[in-house]
Amino acid sequence: MSEFEARHSIYDIPQQHWDALYQRLQPAGYPFLDYRFLAALEDSGCIGAATDHPSGWQPCYLTDSRHSLIVPTFVKQHSYAEYVFDWSWAEAYQRYGLAYYPKLLWAMPFTPASGPRLLGDPQDLSRAMDWVQAYTEGEQLSGWHLNFTDQETTDYLQSQTAPAHRQGCQFHWFNRDYQSFDHYLQHFVSRKRKSVRKERQRVKDQGIDVVRKTAADISPQDMDFFYRCYQNTYHQRGSYPYLNREFFRRLQAGMADKLLLVMAAHQGEPVAAALYFFDSQTLYGRYWGAVQEFDALHFEACYYQGIEFCIEHKLQRFDPGTQGEHKISRGFEPVYTHSFHQLQQLPFQDAVQEFAAQERQHVEHYFTEASTLTPFHRNPDGPDQN
Repeated sequence: MSEFEARHSIYDIPQQHWDALYQRLQPAGYPFLDYRFLAALEDSGCIGAATDHPSGWQPCYLTDSRHSLIVPTFVKQHSYAEYVFDWSWAEAYQRYGLAYYPKLLWAMPFTPASGPRLLGDPQDLSRAMDWVQAYTEGEQLSGWHLNFTDQETTDYLQSQTAPAHRQGCQFHWFNRDYQSFDHYLQHFVSRKRKSVRKERQRVKDQGIDVVRKTAADISPQDMDFFYRCYQNTYHQRGSYPYLNREFFRRLQAGMADKLLLVMAAHQGEPVAAALYFFDSQTLYGRYWGAVQEFDALHFEACYYQGIEFCIEHKLQRFDPGTQGEHKISRGFEPVYTHSFHQLQQLPFQDAVQEFAAQERQHVEHYFTEASTLTPFHRNPDGPDQN
């Protein structure tokens, strides 16, 4: 195993080295491994190098002296904002007088979007795993957790006897060479197609105007309004947002080329906004909020506008985020997500392996049931024109 170092700030790795590896990523431009994304998190204080940083996220970029491989991990003092839930494991550790935290998370902060999990040659995955395991042991962490892996990483890790493999289920939209939103709806059964059209018409009938903005069209004022909406979403749930205004300001200033902002206005006044990221293949729906409630506006801003953007820009997939069976009737299909977990305490690792195997059975049943509920017609001769 080659020697590696742990760098606790993005600025400890020269950006030119990071970007040289990043430009080789597939899909090109995966936004959550962009240097600018991680720098914005650090500069805004949403993550921090200090072990006692209030966010509980300590960057830990594992790399060698030549920066030929970079493995982005984070030492965590809790399990918030990971979207693969292990609270019950932490409770079990506590019952036995053991410390579950800190642990090592190999994933992108606050982001349940599957994708690549290292910068370097994909063949270096075995080396990356060796580094992660060695760091976990050396720092006496409870274990490591690799969340939301891409297909190549998933296939490799499934061939190993360890770590434990968990499956989840999300709902994604796939572009099957649709030429327009109407062309897309032609592939729905009539009842479902009419339902979508009525839903979109309700937004117009309420006097709502919706626009999409990217790159230089997104102003600092737009982002400030978006943050007001985003913050309101959390307040309505009685919680506090993970990300702060400064983070989104830095995104707008330095990374707007990978942002899509959908803004809705009523009688000329902005009332809602949704923020997406995108790369060369995929649109990622991430954040939404409103300062006034309007019927069906959430579906318009968070789903239909995203689908139209994908069709217009020939993106192949739309990942709108976690949860939500309501997405199925709008054309989103179930997909598996994958995570892998290695605990240092072997009796607990055995229990996690058994838990993951049982959980997969339930997830696979849910996936099968959800697959029967999609709105697409079953006509083998082509789309329904009614």
